[in-house]
Amino acid sequence: MDTNGGIQIVDVLVQAIDTPGSLRGKVLVVFKDVAVTEIKSRSRAAKGSEQLNVLTLDLREARESLRSMHVEMQSSLEELQSTNEELTSSKEEMQSLNEELQTVNAELQSKVEDLTGLKNDLSNLLNITEIAVVFLDAKLELRRYSAHATDLFRLIPSDIGRPLSDVVTDLDYPFLGENAKEVLRTLKFQEMQVDTYDGRWYRVRVMPYRTQDHSISGVVITFTNISEVKKLQNELEKCSKN
Repeated sequence: MDTNGGIQIVDVLVQAIDTPGSLRGKVLVVFKDVAVTEIKSRSRAAKGSEQLNVLTLDLREARESLRSMHVEMQSSLEELQSTNEELTSSKEEMQSLNEELQTVNAELQSKVEDLTGLKNDLSNLLNITEIAVVFLDAKLELRRYSAHATDLFRLIPSDIGRPLSDVVTDLDYPFLGENAKEVLRTLKFQEMQVDTYDGRWYRVRVMPYRTQDHSISGVVITFTNISEVKKLQNELEKCSKN
């Protein structure tokens, strides 16, 4: 309310009158001055109520945010658990695969050792018998050779894969390549006696190279030194003529 000194805060009470009957239907209006301390108290209460509302709203929002974070963390935890299960499964599969590979590797190692032993046995056998052996593929290119083959051909390791006809030889045998082709065509071995330019004699045997599954993958040529036999034959012939 406006007063001579400024503004006065009042409480206004409006109440309907029921009794006495003569005043029924009337309204009683009461104006009561409000002390300054009470106004401040009400103002602080209003501010406190407003702050409480703000804090309550912030708390509600914080709870919603925490609930949302909890749901997200729960989802992430489930994903991590699923990923961990997949990794565990993959680890088990890798471990099983590693065990299989170790088994296969052991089997291969055993086979390599067996093949190495067979190769060594074959090399020793050929060296003991002093038989020169040359292996050619289906194109008549050098596949491998024994140590004694170098007594007849000027062979070096880099000759592997070259046609045998390109290698210099001491044999007086210009038809070796043709005979090898004929053996490949007919699958029938050929055998003959051939001399060298320095007077040695060899029994040459050209045969098809058969694999374990009975397929033909080239030819194998053996050279057996028969120089002593030839020398003895010549001496016998001279004796018979005398």
